[in-house]
Amino acid sequence: MVAYLIVQGSITDEVQYQKYREAVVPLITKNGGRFLVRGGKVEVLEGAPDDRRPVIFEFPSMAALHAFWDSPDYLPVKKLREHAASFNVWAVEGV
Repeated sequence: MVAYLIVQGSITDEVQYQKYREAVVPLITKNGGRFLVRGGKVEVLEGAPDDRRPVIFEFPSMAALHAFWDSPDYLPVKKLREHAASFNVWAVEGV
């Protein structure tokens, strides 16, 4: 069953965040992840607007998603964004 990593964030330091982005994408693809949504225009159809950019990745399984997220290789990469962005992150099983 596929799994989705859903990220909603605000970037405060674009230069530092670019370093994170360049380092994280290879780790995501290494674990079978791929972009489905990457910061595109959001149209609010109902509810309160939220200016944080959405990103959605699809992984082949929840195990593959966790192989990325829990990887010792990801920990130093995650630190690259600590002062460059704030995120909400969800892991969701698909159907």
